[in-house]
Amino acid sequence: MPLPQPYDLTTLVLRTDFGDDAAWEALCAALDGADDPCATRVSDPRFAGAGVQALLAEESAAGEDERICEVFLADATALAGPEHPLLAVDLFTEPGRTFRVPVRWYPDISANLSIANMDFAEYADAADASGTFRGFGDD
Repeated sequence: MPLPQPYDLTTLVLRTDFGDDAAWEALCAALDGADDPCATRVSDPRFAGAGVQALLAEESAAGEDERICEVFLADATALAGPEHPLLAVDLFTEPGRTFRVPVRWYPDISANLSIANMDFAEYADAADASGTFRGFGDD
């Protein structure tokens, strides 16, 4: 079964950790703080514990018109941290490449990826030594 399709001009935030509903709600509230909707949020227990390799396998089995380019995982790390660092996963150009993105940066990344203004690698390449994107240093 293919991954859920994000709504137009948004990217997919997929919940994979179901241990703390309050943390999920806090992450959703942080996403809702953006001026424009930027996330298609999916909380489906079918994805509980799903890792990068499982999602890659599922996506590769999807039809060409059902594939998506990237997904942002609300995993245990994202739900536990105060910055809610989502795990960004490339599903298209370099399948399996990842970086973390605090929810503060998510709206900009989502918008730029959705309109193909920037690509996944540009953000991944700008991640710090911990693998977390914190901007391009021009803020």
